[in-house]
Amino acid sequence: MIALAVVLVIVVLAAIWAVTAYNAFVRMRNKCDEAEAGIDAHLKERSDLIPNIVETVKGYASHESSTLEAVVSARSRAASLSGSERMKAEGELSGALSRLLAVAEGYPELKANQGFLDLQSQLGRIEETIANARKYYNAIAREYNDRIMVFPSSLIASAFHFQKRGYIEIDEGDRERVEVRF
Repeated sequence: MIALAVVLVIVVLAAIWAVTAYNAFVRMRNKCDEAEAGIDAHLKERSDLIPNIVETVKGYASHESSTLEAVVSARSRAASLSGSERMKAEGELSGALSRLLAVAEGYPELKANQGFLDLQSQLGRIEETIANARKYYNAIAREYNDRIMVFPSSLIASAFHFQKRGYIEIDEGDRERVEVRF
């Protein structure tokens, strides 16, 4: 009788642990989805700001059409993709925006334009928010991936097909050393 009670307690505790572990995975997966959606919202905000920046620069630097076209093209490409391809395209868009802002540095009238300065400030704020959102996503994804890989919760993860999440990484070109010359 005591052996049956001990076995019953062990089975009940195992069932409680399994339900708790499953629910923790669901909560973590939802946090990852929420973090990813947050990044998408900030990327949309940046994407909506880009036409205003392009039009403002175009008024002052119309002969810089290749740079302007690169920004518009990168924006269109990023908007049409999803998942990891979109993240790569968003990185390309960031590079194109950087080149556009570098072009703007050569136009003192543009740099003095209050509308452009406001747009540049908004873009800087959005870029900072995107960077923070990416850091948050990577932290949540790491916690989720750790839980998937650690025993004994890995048993529940594999039984219910919880998959690892990828991290948001920078492009290889962004890892190169920047040379500064004075």
